[in-house]
Amino acid sequence: MSIDWIHFTPWASLAGGLLIGLSAAIFILVNGRILGISGIVGGLLRPRSGDLGWRLSFILGMLVAPILWIFLMGPPVSHIDSGWGTLVIAGLLVGLGTRLGSGCTSGHGVCGISRLSPRSIAATLIFMAVGFITVYLVRHGLS
Repeated sequence: MSIDWIHFTPWASLAGGLLIGLSAAIFILVNGRILGISGIVGGLLRPRSGDLGWRLSFILGMLVAPILWIFLMGPPVSHIDSGWGTLVIAGLLVGLGTRLGSGCTSGHGVCGISRLSPRSIAATLIFMAVGFITVYLVRHGLS
């Protein structure tokens, strides 16, 4: 087994993790809400009074940040090994899993586990197990 040292980025990964954790902590302290993307986006379908502004601002920030990055740093080099059909099916399955799990990986994995929520720990373990099995089947079982 060889290690891909070019793509081994522990410092960038650590910085990203710290920023996500800090953002989640600030969000819950300021808003009293869990920083879960599916809940924030889902709340736009039936917004409560006073909810629309912060939800739209959050989503706008998620859309503007990568555009700003590309403007400042240039587009990242990426390679996707799947076709559009596979990506669409994967996205729909993630959406179904989010619905069945009553939350997404950001809500359960980042915020729920940090609060030691048994439901979030179970959901995250299931998310991860299904992800591992899917990657194994796609790369080894179906090829």
